[in-house]
Amino acid sequence: MKRSSSGTRTPKPVVFFLGFLFVVVGIFGILYNPSNSLTETLNWEVSEAGILSFPDRGEPAFTIQEIEDIYSPENPDALKLISFESRGDKVQALLRIPANSSSSPGIMPGIILLPGAGVSKEGEQGLAAELSKMGYATLTLDQRNQGAINIERDLELFRANLEPVEYLMVYDALKAVDVLSAQPEIDPGRLAIIGESNGGRLAIIVCALDPSLKRVIGISTSGYGTEEIDPMTASSPEAYRFYRSIDPDTYLNSLPPSKIVLMHSFNDTVISHDMALRTFALAEEPKVMYNVTEKTHGYTNSMRPYLEKELALL
Repeated sequence: MKRSSSGTRTPKPVVFFLGFLFVVVGIFGILYNPSNSLTETLNWEVSEAGILSFPDRGEPAFTIQEIEDIYSPENPDALKLISFESRGDKVQALLRIPANSSSSPGIMPGIILLPGAGVSKEGEQGLAAELSKMGYATLTLDQRNQGAINIERDLELFRANLEPVEYLMVYDALKAVDVLSAQPEIDPGRLAIIGESNGGRLAIIVCALDPSLKRVIGISTSGYGTEEIDPMTASSPEAYRFYRSIDPDTYLNSLPPSKIVLMHSFNDTVISHDMALRTFALAEEPKVMYNVTEKTHGYTNSMRPYLEKELALL
C-alpha cells in the first residue's frame, strides 16, 4: 500500500452541496428569528473563524459497572458499562480493559472510540476487541442520535443561540476523555482518539480541542470543504460560521503537535478517496495517510498493521 500525496486536485461536489445549503438556510434565516435568542446564556462559543470552544469542563461525574462481555466472548477482557454526565444528560459508554493488562496501575494507553452514524457502542466492539488484542483500553461512546446529524436543524438551534446537537456530541466526547483519564488503569499521558466515518469527523475536532490526545486516527472520513466557499457569497454570516464550525478541516491547523492519521479505501462506497485526500493535503505535519483497496466503508482487516504501527508510537 502507498501513502498518499498531497498534490491531488481538490474535489468540488461537496462544495456545490454546501453552497446550496447556504441558500436554503439563508431563506430560513429571514423567516426564523427568535426574539429571545440574545438572552440565552451560552456555555459554548464559536469564533469568527468558525472555531468551537467550551469553558472548563470540571471534574467528570460517572458510575461504573462490570458486565458480561457478550460482544466478544472469546476475549477474556474486562468490560464495564460507564454512565457519565454531559450537558445535563447521561451518556453511556463501554470501557474495555485488555485481559493481559499489567497489575501496575496507571500505565495502560487509552483510546476514545467514536463509531460511525447508526452504529452503537455495542456494534463497535469488534474494533474495540482488536484494539484490546494490541494492548489498548477503549472507551466507546453511544453518540447522540447514534452519530447521525441534522445540519438544517442544528443551524436553527445555532441561530437561536441554543446548542446544536453536533456541539453536544463534541462535548460528550471531550467529557469521555476526562472519564477515561480518571480510570486507575489508564496513563492519561498516552491517549488517542479513533473515529469511523462521521465519528472520524468528530474525532478530528475533539483532538484539536483537547491537547491531552496525542493523535487522532480517522477511518473512512474527511472534511466538508467549507474553506473553498467565499464568505462574501454566503447567504448569511451566521450560516457560514456555523458550517465552518462543524467542518473538521477548520481545525486541522490546531492539531499539531498531535498527529493526524487517515486510513481510507480507494474504493470507499460512502466517502470518496478524493475527499479524504483533500483533507490530508490541508493537514499540517505530523500526518500520514494509509490507503487500502476494499470496496467498502469503514475499518477493514487490511488496516490493522497500520493501526498497530501508529498506536505503538503513543
